Amino acid sequence: MYIYQYPLSIQFPPALPSKMPSPINIGIIGCGEVAQVVHIPTLTFLPGLYKITYLCDISPATVSHAASKTPSQEPIHTTQDAEELCSSQSVDAVFILGPDEFHAEHALLALKHDKHVFVEKPVTLTKRDALAIAEGEKHSKGRVMVGYMRRYAAVVDDAIAEIGGRENIIYARVRDIIGPNSTFVGQSGTFPRRFSDYKPEDISEWAGRAMDMASEELSGCGAQVTEQSIELYRGLTGRKTVLTEGRLGSHDLSLMREILGMPVRENPTLGASLRMPVWNVLFNYGHFTVLYESGFHKIPIFDAHIEVYSENKSVLIKYDTPYVKGLPVTMTVRENVDGKFVERFVRNSYEDPYTLELKSFYSAVREGGKIKTDVSDALEDFELFGMIMKNWKE
Repeated sequence: MYIYQYPLSIQFPPALPSKMPSPINIGIIGCGEVAQVVHIPTLTFLPGLYKITYLCDISPATVSHAASKTPSQEPIHTTQDAEELCSSQSVDAVFILGPDEFHAEHALLALKHDKHVFVEKPVTLTKRDALAIAEGEKHSKGRVMVGYMRRYAAVVDDAIAEIGGRENIIYARVRDIIGPNSTFVGQSGTFPRRFSDYKPEDISEWAGRAMDMASEELSGCGAQVTEQSIELYRGLTGRKTVLTEGRLGSHDLSLMREILGMPVRENPTLGASLRMPVWNVLFNYGHFTVLYESGFHKIPIFDAHIEVYSENKSVLIKYDTPYVKGLPVTMTVRENVDGKFVERFVRNSYEDPYTLELKSFYSAVREGGKIKTDVSDALEDFELFGMIMKNWKE
């Protein structure tokens, strides 16, 4: 009789840990598009790490719809009162996904109740409010992560290693010119819905805050305050205007900081064309320049990438829309190897940046891990906004 013996090199799966991870109970403030398309599905796909227990939105229809899309063995608590959610014992961490104008108010409320905070970019619309959140975090048991998901893409660290240091760079391009966001949302398979049962006074307060906060920040950096400059500032921070589709300006600039650092402080921009709907800025990094170009059009395409050049190599990171889950972030390396042109295409993971971001947040909350995109990091965006808006001319 022949008895098969396993080769010694075979690798069996590791045994499951005797103690399974403890899920973080999540309360969500703001149940609109990004919650329905991105965060509720992603949190649901990580049941060992997260459990959604509470939902809040000023629109009764929106919060009801979001609850219906949230699978749970227990009833989901719903409310229109952020204080109720933040004070609940059934919430460990608060996801702040509502309008940018209310980020600071809700973050400070969560920190007051010692909750951990995940706040979508931008952390807020004014540097003053961002500093207030940083101060609130010092007096809370909670920690704050800002949702710059692009920086958690698996390929980013590989790209930094390929570049090999800022001293090697001779030029870089940062580009994000995209078509209608509704195109990508409509093909996401998440079937989000928008409702109009807002109170008129809520819409009025929202619009008023947007104007006041943008005006404050523009005045602070010495830029003219006009309807056009406010519209551009909102494009940089992440949204064109109140109740319109989101834009990705702060994602681009945050990734630029991750890979390239900050421009020189003296004479940081060498030129700019700040026209709508497409704008571009030439940043001064001393021994090299960076062209940042962003905007929107009606072609249904998502053109977002950063490419860094050295004498013998270029490194390209390319992003597709994050609203269609599972589209990979890729890296293309083109280089001179002994006089030969060599091109390498790298896709090192199908895990999307949102998933990797939430895994990092779990590590920070449960294991004390480092938060890369904290409030002090986000404050550098306001410096970049100021560098850009100083070039504004009516």
